[in-house]
Amino acid sequence: MSAAAVEDLAWGRIVTDAPQERPVRVALSYEPAEDPRSVRFSFPGGQDVPREWTFPREVLETGLRAPVRSGNVEVWPCGRVQAVVEYHTADGVSVVQFDAKALSRFLRHTYAAAATAPAPAAPAAPAAPAG
Repeated sequence: MSAAAVEDLAWGRIVTDAPQERPVRVALSYEPAEDPRSVRFSFPGGQDVPREWTFPREVLETGLRAPVRSGNVEVWPCGRVQAVVEYHTADGVSVVQFDAKALSRFLRHTYAAAATAPAPAAPAAPAAPAG
């Protein structure tokens, strides 16, 4: 992980049709040198969710205020203090509910890291043919 990278931990609750929600500790990470537009949520093994979700940071930010979907990830506010992150796959849908404060704090950390991170290296220009 680079010096400007961010890794926070947050408790989420896996929402299923079972009578109880199950808490899970989720690693929230951001690597501005690798991909300044994306965040990654990593789940411990043995859960009913895919191990890792990578999606646009903007989706997380927007989803804390209003429902938004991008590709296979949907985020929306749930009441005044919760947020839901939903991940769609060919096998079904995984739903995890978080305290919105934890996700907002993570976003603040990512914006601070992005402000101090070196710009990603531009792809090398193709060499001009020798004449």
